[in-house]
Amino acid sequence: MDSSTTTPLPTRRFGRTDMAITRVGFGAWAIGGPDWAVGWGSQDDRDSVAAIRHAVSRGINWIDTAAVYGLGHSEEVVGEALAGIPASERPYVFTKGGLVWDEADRQAMPRRVGAAASLRREVDASLRRLGVERIDLYQMHWPANDGTALEDYWGTLLALKQEGKLRAVGLSNHDAAQLEAAERVGHVDTLQPPFSAIRRDVAAAELPWCEAHGTGVIVYSPMQAGLLTGRFSAARAQALPADDWRSRSPEFLGEKLTRNLALAEALRPIAQRHGATVPAVAVAWTLAWPAVSGAIVGARSAAQVDGWIGAATLTLTRQDLEEISAAITATGAGSGPSLPNT
Repeated sequence: MDSSTTTPLPTRRFGRTDMAITRVGFGAWAIGGPDWAVGWGSQDDRDSVAAIRHAVSRGINWIDTAAVYGLGHSEEVVGEALAGIPASERPYVFTKGGLVWDEADRQAMPRRVGAAASLRREVDASLRRLGVERIDLYQMHWPANDGTALEDYWGTLLALKQEGKLRAVGLSNHDAAQLEAAERVGHVDTLQPPFSAIRRDVAAAELPWCEAHGTGVIVYSPMQAGLLTGRFSAARAQALPADDWRSRSPEFLGEKLTRNLALAEALRPIAQRHGATVPAVAVAWTLAWPAVSGAIVGARSAAQVDGWIGAATLTLTRQDLEEISAAITATGAGSGPSLPNT
């Protein structure tokens, strides 16, 4: 990759870590492929590698993946993409663990395991698949339900950080009470919650907690799995294949779908005012919340990257934010606070 093609994008310090990240990062969930319980349908690995390298060439400096995405496959694809990028230009790599799958039944939902020996095996497996010596951020994907106390699995991640295998450690899909319990053991570097103009609940407690404790926040599904792209429709929702998890999601069905699509349409005039895309506005809305360090945005092709990368430099005005809040109220889409304190 020619370094001259890399365009500098604004960065923000990631909590108290030594990393400064671009406001948007490449999300690698969908590139895991279809052969597991929460896949996005078929995907060509060559397109995935091209999408990652294109995102980096456009200035994106971090990738978020997880061991469970495609049951190891997403990390392998990320590793392949990284191998073709000069070391000095490689993005930060963030991944997640604590979900253990059964190779004999790939469609079964993974188990949430926090046992120390299991987490250590997972970290070593992720290092191998990614082809890196240290993972920049390792996150507990979900709270464990195997009987391991939060304080214990968090202690394991802190120990792995101390040992040098992990640069920073964080929690994903944990609530404010769980964050508080972990913080008593050792600082929570980051939180990764779901957050979009439709799914807004974490703005009530988790985002304020992170802001108060110097915890970086990278939000996932800021376009609500495609609903806020301005390109989704009821017909497209009905045509989703069975191996796409969205075909079973309540947000893609019935009255909820109608409300969500109406909210997406309300973003269009704001996008036009800024000379931006609807996806960029949807992502920029999440970035307007002061606690949010960056947003994870998925892509399965280079063209999709170009559709949302404008969010990295787009700042919504107070008028924009109030207009979106009014549209949320009018459509009845989603739940949670609708207007950031900026």
